[in-house]
Order: sequence, then structure tokens, then C-alpha cells
Amino acid sequence: MDQGTIERDIQVDASPEVVFEVVSRPEHMREWWPDDARFEPVAGAPGDLVWRNGETGETTTVALAVVEVDPPKRFSFRWCFTEADRNGQSLLVTFDLEPRGAGTLIRMTETGFREMGWEIAVLEEQYRDHESGWDHYIPRLGTYVARLVASS
Repeated sequence: MDQGTIERDIQVDASPEVVFEVVSRPEHMREWWPDDARFEPVAGAPGDLVWRNGETGETTTVALAVVEVDPPKRFSFRWCFTEADRNGQSLLVTFDLEPRGAGTLIRMTETGFREMGWEIAVLEEQYRDHESGWDHYIPRLGTYVARLVASS
């Protein structure tokens, strides 16, 4: 395991235009990933993702910065900054959307783990944590898209 890139694919029965909205707009993103998302889907825009611990009620806020907005093909952002000023090393999450038949192939790629400068134990823990997270959230993305399409 190189712990450099996480990649997950999922096929959904929705157009790239619909899927782009789901992966790039806070009001949709919070339906399948964080408990709250605050950002403008504009390249360079800062923002935050917020998760609530169901047991303790405590929240964790993670800064992000939108990198690329290319509807309906690609949306990417940087997050997990090593410095509070959002200019340090960070992880890059990219959603590439490819038309497939009547639906869309969503490819989520997260890169930058090795560049974070973490000690090897921290790198391995962070990589496993993100891998596990995407294994949980990417199916939720597919479920949300299906629900959204069914209700329209």
C-alpha cells in the first residue's frame, strides 16, 4: 500500500449535471457527507465542513478551499491543512464525472497524503481513516443521488 492516493468509483443513474450539483453544492453535500458544509462553489473560495459526534454532540470543523469548478465534469477542493492559514500542505479531493450510458461514473480521488509531512504512524492512521470514511460516504452519495432523482 503506497498511502498516496485513495480512489473510489461509483456508477449512478443520473446525469452529470445532477451529480455535479450533488458533489459541489453545500445543500446537497450535507445530505450525504458532512453534517454541515459552508462554502461557495467558486474556485478559490474558502469554506468549512462540519461533523457532529452523535454521542457527545461535539463538532469537528475542517477548513477547505475550492480548487476547481468545471461543470458538469469536475469539482475539487483542498482540505486537512497542516497550517491554520489554509496555505500549508493539504489533501486534494477531486470528483471527476463521466457520462456512462444514461448515468454517470463518479470517480473520487484524494491525494497528497505523503506530502503532508506526517510521521509514518500518523500517515498510516490518517490514510486508513480517510479510506474507511470514503468507503462509508461514497455509497451514501449513490443513495442520495438515487433518492434525489426518484423524487424529481
